[in-house]
Amino acid sequence: MVAWALWDCGSTGLNAIAATFVFSVYLTSSVGVGTPLGATPESWLGRAGAIAGITIALLAPVVGVWVESPHRRRLALGLLTGLAVALTCAMSLIRDDSRYFFAGLALLAGTAACGDLASVPYNAMLRQLSTPQSAGRISGFGWAAGYVGSVVLLILVYLGFMTGDGNTRGLLHLPTADGVNVRAAMLLAAAWLAILGLPLLLVAHRLPGARTVTRPSGQGAYRKLWADVTSEWRRDRNLVYFLVASAIFRDGLAAIFAFGAVLGVEVYGLNRADVLIFGVAASVVAAVGAIVGGFADHRVGSKPVIVFSLSAILAAGIAMMLLSGPLAFWACGLLLCLFIGPSQSSARALLLRMAQHGKEGVAFGLYTMTGRAVAFLAPWLFSVFVDMFNAVRAGLGGICVVLLLGLLAMLVVRVPAESERGVANG
Repeated sequence: MVAWALWDCGSTGLNAIAATFVFSVYLTSSVGVGTPLGATPESWLGRAGAIAGITIALLAPVVGVWVESPHRRRLALGLLTGLAVALTCAMSLIRDDSRYFFAGLALLAGTAACGDLASVPYNAMLRQLSTPQSAGRISGFGWAAGYVGSVVLLILVYLGFMTGDGNTRGLLHLPTADGVNVRAAMLLAAAWLAILGLPLLLVAHRLPGARTVTRPSGQGAYRKLWADVTSEWRRDRNLVYFLVASAIFRDGLAAIFAFGAVLGVEVYGLNRADVLIFGVAASVVAAVGAIVGGFADHRVGSKPVIVFSLSAILAAGIAMMLLSGPLAFWACGLLLCLFIGPSQSSARALLLRMAQHGKEGVAFGLYTMTGRAVAFLAPWLFSVFVDMFNAVRAGLGGICVVLLLGLLAMLVVRVPAESERGVANG
């Protein structure tokens, strides 16, 4: 179980450095300056995210079916983790030159796709590690490890590579010329995942059922996905409505993290070092919000928590679009993060309550796949709004549109009374 949680610690930390707070900001604020082809670096970042999302949507069902055989999970996880590590290492080759910009985007998109696809065999291993009674506790342990991993790695990168002024940064006194300090940080992020991911790869063959063999089929992946959706549609259409609604608003929530640091630097005047401090604060606030949201979920039910949280996130997002300066970013950004945790945790809780007894695995499989099916939407709208209004700030409007669509879709979901009653009585 510890080895399983350590992989999450490594993966989440790498994602925080590569996709959210360091490399993406380096691409848009330095490498991409002066990029040709008539679009801003931020718009190209959104397009790269959309391409990664489409790739994930197409490949996730195939990977999911292939790793239904437990003995293949270790191989799939090892290959995808290795690719993510290799691509992150390659980011250290991206110099502060616009000629390297599109190569950097390709590496970033590839790393994001590999990391997300790797979560398919990783999550499947939870079945081998847990019982229905312990699954929630073990899953929460992994989530907590991921949170700790991102905070610790952000602090290490801040202290070692980013803090200070002048031509050198951090305790290692690395030069800022040609992005050397950022490129070195990517090597640390790659090593972080490689070291923390290795224990699980070494012990995965010992997990219960690891030698069970089934014959996968690529075409069968999509047939099975369609069969599961139509089966749930016949049983309870509201569950399908909820799957669609949650897929949309979860994509919007993911985009907040994906583009938040870029907006902070490019629009609100934060420097790269301060963005890392914001990342630490945002992670802590999101964790606190998730805990408080859990108590609220127990008292009033999951749907009210989701609706209220999305409404608050929209209000904070609109306020952020209308304001300027670092203080506005800190205030509105932390408010956004406060409500992200409750919306995500209550969405998982509501799915569990709406799922047919004994079919929770199918429901969570659909939850994962539908989320990946629209993973391109928010990044694509971010780039569209940036291009349409010729302003990076406008990209936040594209994210707000996705969140609004998710909120409206959530309002039409009818939750069975017994589902929410079970919360209050639990």
